[in-house]
Amino acid sequence: MVVSEKGWIRALKGHVADVSNLSFKADDKLKLSFPTETTAKLLVVTSNGKVYTLDASKLPGGRGNGEPIRLMADIDDGAEVVDVFAHKAARKRLVVTTGARGFLVGEDQLLSSTRKGRQVANLETGATVLKFAEASGDTVAIVGENRKLLLFPIGQVAEMARGSGVRLQRYKDGGVSDAKVFALAEGLSFTTNGGVARLVKGEELRDWLGNRAEAGRLPPHGFPKSNRFTG
Repeated sequence: MVVSEKGWIRALKGHVADVSNLSFKADDKLKLSFPTETTAKLLVVTSNGKVYTLDASKLPGGRGNGEPIRLMADIDDGAEVVDVFAHKAARKRLVVTTGARGFLVGEDQLLSSTRKGRQVANLETGATVLKFAEASGDTVAIVGENRKLLLFPIGQVAEMARGSGVRLQRYKDGGVSDAKVFALAEGLSFTTNGGVARLVKGEELRDWLGNRAEAGRLPPHGFPKSNRFTG
């Protein structure tokens, strides 16, 4: 499955490992790609907190540029596609807004049967949805635009079907840059400025461990200038 920055989607047949050679419209480029089954339900997250359900079997094929997701769902004017992923029963997601609020939601609760989708995140004025991170792990890692990193137990985050959530990190200025969920015992991974995968674990993480809504501190040496865990 391939989604472009402008919100066009297409399904590629077979196993496609290298998507670097795919063509896009002149002012467009790759946003994300992932393998999935034709029987899957795809969940489309938009910046205004809504989630739409698409049938993978009904998507256009890989030839050409695909079709705009807006032709398949009634996405509100001004809202942008933030993420697309295949629904998995019983899996949970961490909803993260640019205003540093968030909550856990089950993917089963995101499904809808109409083009109008489902309102999931209630947003503060000026805030948008940053991401719906896969919640497979016991620890939340969140980094602000101020480059402060905070790690805290995922058990401190409320679970709900819809809402505005709880405060994830505290800032004097700015908002969230990135967030992820990971298993503390396995360590925190990120990609350095040089494109090298780095893993920090055990005692090395002690300085960043805290509680939800704290400020955090500057990240480990080598944390990327992009302020994101990957890419």
